[in-house]
Amino acid sequence: MMAFEAKQMTDRTCCHSVVMTMVSFAWLLPLITATPFPRDLQPISLVGLEDTLLYPSFQGLMSHNHSGRLGLDYQRMIRIQQMLYIAARDHVFVVNLTASVDRIIPQQIVTWRSTDVSKCTVRGRNSDECYNYIKVLVPRNDETLFACGTNALNPACRNYRLSSLEQVGQDLLGQARCPFESRQSNVGVFAGGHFYSATVTDFQASDAVIYRSLGGEGRPVLRTVKYDSKWLREPNFLHAVEYGNYVYFFFSEIAVEHSAAGKVVYSRVARVCKNDRGGSTRVLDRYWTSFLKARLNCSVPGETFFYFDVLQSLTNVLQINQRPAVVGVFTTQINSIPGSAVCGFYLDDIERVFNGKFKEQKNSDSMWTSVPEEHVPKPR
Repeated sequence: MMAFEAKQMTDRTCCHSVVMTMVSFAWLLPLITATPFPRDLQPISLVGLEDTLLYPSFQGLMSHNHSGRLGLDYQRMIRIQQMLYIAARDHVFVVNLTASVDRIIPQQIVTWRSTDVSKCTVRGRNSDECYNYIKVLVPRNDETLFACGTNALNPACRNYRLSSLEQVGQDLLGQARCPFESRQSNVGVFAGGHFYSATVTDFQASDAVIYRSLGGEGRPVLRTVKYDSKWLREPNFLHAVEYGNYVYFFFSEIAVEHSAAGKVVYSRVARVCKNDRGGSTRVLDRYWTSFLKARLNCSVPGETFFYFDVLQSLTNVLQINQRPAVVGVFTTQINSIPGSAVCGFYLDDIERVFNGKFKEQKNSDSMWTSVPEEHVPKPR
């Protein structure tokens, strides 16, 4: 979904550089329907609740400065080869998966505490918020691990050497790369040497953003338009993946096309082009020109569809029937009949929707309708 003014602009998206006239409306693509899976009548395996006690678990180190309570503070986990990295509060624990069979014991621990605790408490925040919750933990390349933490409401980022977990260089500003609080959502991924993040840029969570940075020369820093609900409206970011020429963001948000019915949550997939260079000085300067989004439809078909609208988690790109796909867990609306489902989406189906028709709202009171084909800019 892209909001434009009625001005000329240069489209510097993935494949074209052309001057076009844009009309004043927002672009919203149709929904993407999940590919139905064959019914699996029997579970592959079944484990009773009492049997789970036999499996090894990790609840922090009881002797390591009260880290035993960090079981409530885990923020993120990633696996790099045979090592599991667990991001928590003030710490990153590294577990060797080949060695931790009966007991999960970290082989390495990174401790990163905030030095701004006093400033945080002055703001009247609860003391539990004035720690450093590690919210970003992604490989930057084969040698470097990139981490960002809330840092007592003053987000900061660091690079660590994967081989030794020693810090490389100085701390970096974390705003727009990491949220301010542990309960605020975020995702991040490196693609083509740039860091693509989705989070909020302030501790009031009023400015949600999809942001590109840390790329050096060549491609500018870009973001979504500020305070525009047609781009993002109270999003809960779940996952980001690089695929082909694009970076995809998966999230749920309040649906602007159903604002008359109250706050209805829809799940979305948004796409930005890695080659996007932003708009001109007259329109979309330092904003995405390739940003599109569409609804993810996870539903039970019939005379009346039963929707699982709220995305909860998503896989990386998998191969299903020799086709790239993602698989997600969805639930119903919070005020609906409780239910959950697993839905899969082929990447080429998602691309087909992004190449399909747009929807527009001609004014703030009108319904969202399809954009006539003659009004769609060519090239798009």
